[in-house]
Amino acid sequence: MNPCVSVVIPTYNRPDLVKRAVKSALQQTLKEIEVIVVTDGPDPTTVTELSRIDDTRLRVLSLSKRRGAPVARNTGIEAAQGEWIALLDDDDEWMPEKLERQSKIAAASEHQFPIVSCHLLARTPRGDFVWPRRLPRSGESLGDYLFIRKSLFMGETLILTSTILAPKTLFEKVPFLVGLRKNQDADWLVKADKVPGVGVEFLPDTLAIWYREEKRVSTSTTNDWRHTFDWGKEVRPLLSPQAYAGFVLVSVGSDAYLQGDYRAFFPLLWSAFTLGRPTPAPLLFYLLNWMIPQPARRAVRTLLMKTRST
Repeated sequence: MNPCVSVVIPTYNRPDLVKRAVKSALQQTLKEIEVIVVTDGPDPTTVTELSRIDDTRLRVLSLSKRRGAPVARNTGIEAAQGEWIALLDDDDEWMPEKLERQSKIAAASEHQFPIVSCHLLARTPRGDFVWPRRLPRSGESLGDYLFIRKSLFMGETLILTSTILAPKTLFEKVPFLVGLRKNQDADWLVKADKVPGVGVEFLPDTLAIWYREEKRVSTSTTNDWRHTFDWGKEVRPLLSPQAYAGFVLVSVGSDAYLQGDYRAFFPLLWSAFTLGRPTPAPLLFYLLNWMIPQPARRAVRTLLMKTRST
């Protein structure tokens, strides 16, 4: 019997992490699934470790050379036999009932191409937080949802790759952009959002764990804020002026600040005002980001977020 859902997990040289992700997928209460792990290049250690998992629903594919997470995901999606694709990063994991609950929502959706997401548990050195705090409003584009902040604190809006369930046909219409180093999930979301018949379904349940404290080099990591800025300029026609400004001020600005490139302050501010239309919260975030040391901001943010959760 063909699987209902195909789980696609890209990985490279992280056998212990991907085993945790695979086990969380195979332990789903929805049993009619397959799990496809795609190694981003030759990775005999990972292949050997996964071969010890005795479950016929698991398949392991290997690319002949390193080509990045987008190619690995696209390869897994192309090989998938299921009608639905569930994405899972190798350093995240799922609650056992995730796919069963999402599949029911997907089957009942009025949208031709539903993108089904859920809340997640963000596990950080400063504690666990349930994100996102706000769900997309009716008629709100995903670009506006993701990039127009109303708050100064993390976790207000979020659709993590590992929470996404969507039809395979949608991924065939909008594959992951080959060569993109960062913002792969945001790129797919803002482009898929423009396909007629697409709509977002959001479960209120917390069904995934995002391990933010585990800082590692992934198949998509890059350290140059300019790559993020270049992507924003490329997709600007798909974003509202407010969303573009928010992306530049918050996402690009944060990367530039963390990399200590203070020469970026005025060019990014100029781009946000000349090519976009900043709203108050992202602009204030940008200014505070550069003016207040990160440890002080982090301490205040953690205190306020814990206060809100109690």
